[in-house]
Amino acid sequence: MPELPEVETIRRELERDIVGKKIKTVDVTNNRSIRRHANRKQFTSRLEGAKITAVTRRGKYLLVKLDTDEVLVVHLGMSGQLLRLAAKDPAIKHTHVVITFTQGGQLRFVDPRTFGELFVTAPDDLERDVPELAELGIDPVEQPMSWVDFGHLLRAHNMKLKAFLMDQKIIAGIGNIYSDEILHAAGLRYDRTTESLSTQEIRRLYRAVVETLHDAIKYGGSTLSDQQYVDPSGKPGEYQEYHQVYDREKLPCRRCRGTVVKAKFAGRSTYYCEQCQM
Repeated sequence: MPELPEVETIRRELERDIVGKKIKTVDVTNNRSIRRHANRKQFTSRLEGAKITAVTRRGKYLLVKLDTDEVLVVHLGMSGQLLRLAAKDPAIKHTHVVITFTQGGQLRFVDPRTFGELFVTAPDDLERDVPELAELGIDPVEQPMSWVDFGHLLRAHNMKLKAFLMDQKIIAGIGNIYSDEILHAAGLRYDRTTESLSTQEIRRLYRAVVETLHDAIKYGGSTLSDQQYVDPSGKPGEYQEYHQVYDREKLPCRRCRGTVVKAKFAGRSTYYCEQCQM
C-alpha cells in the first residue's frame, strides 16, 4: 500500500497539474471504485462542471477540493494509481474512473485489486464519512514538531517501536516500508519498547523519521517489484534504490556490512540488521 511519501509525491504533482482545471466529463466503469455512492450519476453529477481549486493530503488520503465547496476524496488502497494522460492515449486495463478536463487531458483511476476508492462529500461531512481521519495522529511532513515534543509523544505510549511508528492514531502515513527504514536509520530494533529509549536514542529516532520521509519524497517514493506504484506521469519512484533494509533479506547491511534479516512482527515482514540495530 502506498505510504506517506508516495501519496505526497502524487499530491505535489497533481497540485502542479490539475489545479485550476474544470471537469468536463466523468466516466465510471466499475461501481466498486465509487462504492459509497448509490449510483454512477450521484458521483459524476457532483464532479462535472466543477473546477479544482486545491489538492491536499491527510495521512494516506488525497483531498481534491472543488469550487462547489465539495471535495473529491481519493484513497489508493493496495494498488490504485492516478494517471495523467491524453484522451487519445490507449485504454489501460483496470481503469475504473476517467475524469476529462475542458482544457484537455484526463485523470484516470487505475486499480487492479479494487481496494481503492473515490467519493465526493462536503468538507463538514468528511470525518463522518471517513472516521479514521478524525483519529489521525500528527503528520510528520505537514506538521513539523520538535524532538522534545516527539519525545513526549513517544513517552506517552508504552509499546514496541515499530508498532508506535505504524499506529496511524499517533503518526499518520508511515507503514511497513518506512518504519523499517526509519528504525535502521536510527540504529534501533523494531521490538525495542518506547520506554527503553535514552534521550540520545529519542533524538536519533526523531531525526530518522524526518530525514527518511523527506528523502523518500525527494526520490518520488518507492516502487517495489510489483510495479504497482507510479506517479501521475507513470514514472516509478526511485527511493527503493536507497533502501537500507526493506526487502533486502540476506544482503549485506550498507552501513556495517552485517546481514539483513527478516522477522515477523504483528503478521508483517520486518527487515533489520542484527549487528547495527540495537
